[in-house]
Amino acid sequence: MRLTQLRSFYAVARMGSFTKAAEHLHVSQPTITTQVRFLEESYKVELFHRSGRRVQLTLLGEQLMQLAQQIFSLEADAVSLLRDAGELRTGHLRVAAVGPYHVTQMLADFSLRYPEIKVSVSTGNSQDVLDRLLDYRADVGVLAQLVKDDRFMSVPFNRHPVGIFTSSSHRFARRRSIRLAELQGERMILREQGSTTRKALELALQKAGVAPEVVMEISSREVIREAVSQGIGIAAVSSVEFVPGPGLHLVSVSDADIFTYAHVVCLAERRTMRMVKAFFDTVSPPETTPLRSPRKMASRRQAQ
Repeated sequence: MRLTQLRSFYAVARMGSFTKAAEHLHVSQPTITTQVRFLEESYKVELFHRSGRRVQLTLLGEQLMQLAQQIFSLEADAVSLLRDAGELRTGHLRVAAVGPYHVTQMLADFSLRYPEIKVSVSTGNSQDVLDRLLDYRADVGVLAQLVKDDRFMSVPFNRHPVGIFTSSSHRFARRRSIRLAELQGERMILREQGSTTRKALELALQKAGVAPEVVMEISSREVIREAVSQGIGIAAVSSVEFVPGPGLHLVSVSDADIFTYAHVVCLAERRTMRMVKAFFDTVSPPETTPLRSPRKMASRRQAQ
């Protein structure tokens, strides 16, 4: 198999048609067709299901697509290394994160140091981030949990306390802090399974033997905010993710250490690549973000 044949296959798989693949590679369509046909005939396999001008990957084609992504990502790394051997003046850093709150400061610091580097960010849950790293669709990831997997290198960035937010009509709204035991029997709205905020809260509740009444499970932060403001229940939130608003009140938990964490992650095999290393070198753990009530946050902004 020649690299040109694999490149033609990869282009068709990405673009969804032989015509678009030819335009993308700046070659004729017969050239693309010949390269892919030779690949199939040489190994007596079928890589695409063809229906008129439309093509769809077979199961084997999807597996080859995954390998091709890795190969061409490594090729891009090699070109970037050679081209920017002296100094990082050009390039493209792809970041995958579990949410914008955990990655914003990192991106600001990196862009300040390397203003000519293009940065793109994709968001998803923890498994999405790890999948993107494994598929070479992302260079670095930002997670809210520690990854115990030898395939990855993980560096802690910071931690954030978890508090409880309520509607302004709730009895907790007159308080700055509560004890964990006061959540016993409280109507509570939880994030979806797999949420790190939920994991942190549930671990603390289980340890203390406290059982709130779970009335809803919602995956959207915005929907949870609306449900809380309507008085349906209370909810847990990491300090870095809480956005003050009318009808909402944030209280801390005074007798329990409940935190979410931010970790910067990459494939262990890519930790020495210049772009990845530059990002890790930029990251320096700041102080823990304090948990502030909406009233304190508002007064602080007015003072500034």
